[in-house]
Amino acid sequence: MAGAVRRVGAETSATRARIVEAAVDLIRDEGYAAASTRRVAARAGLKPSLVHYYFPTTDDLLLEVCRQGAEDSDGMIEEALASEDPVRALWRFFVDTSRTAMSLEFMALANHRPAVREKMAQHSVAMRQRQVEIIGQLFGERLRAVDGFDPAGLSVLLAGIGRCIVMEEALGVTAGHEQARAIVESWLTRLETRA
Repeated sequence: MAGAVRRVGAETSATRARIVEAAVDLIRDEGYAAASTRRVAARAGLKPSLVHYYFPTTDDLLLEVCRQGAEDSDGMIEEALASEDPVRALWRFFVDTSRTAMSLEFMALANHRPAVREKMAQHSVAMRQRQVEIIGQLFGERLRAVDGFDPAGLSVLLAGIGRCIVMEEALGVTAGHEQARAIVESWLTRLETRA
C-alpha cells in the first residue's frame, strides 16, 4: 500500500477541538514536553488512537496549538492597532503577563521543533510587517524626531522590552522593570507630542 494517504479527522470536529484544548492545558500547566499523545488523550478523556486520527504526528498537534495561539495573538494585536492609541495599546500587549507561560513554552518548542520554529518565524515576520505598516501610517517621518526611531525599530524595541519584562517577571525578577516602563512611556509621550 505504498503511497496511501492516511485519513485525518475533520478540522471542524468537536473532538479535534477537545484534543487541541487538552494539549494547550497540558502545555500551560506542565510544559510542552508533557504534551505526548497519551497524556493529551488522557486529559481529553479519549483513546490515543483518536488523537492520532486527527493529528498523525505530535508535530501536527503542536503546530495546530501554535497556529491557534498565533491566531489569538493576531486578534489582540489587530485590536490594539485599531484602537484610538495603537502604539500604547501595542505596548500594553507586549507587557501583558497573562500569556507568559504559553509564550515561554512556544519559545522552548521553537528551539526543539523545527516545524514549529518555522511556523513561528513566518507568523512573527507577518505581524512585524503589519505593526510597521500601521506605525508608519500613524507617524511616518515624525518618528525620526524621537531619537531617530523608525516604524520597524520602534516595533522591535516595544516587543523586545516587553518580552524581557514578561520573561523576567515569570522568574520573579523585577529589577529595572519600573524604570524601563517609564522610559518607554516617556518615548511614547514624546512621540505623541511631536505628532
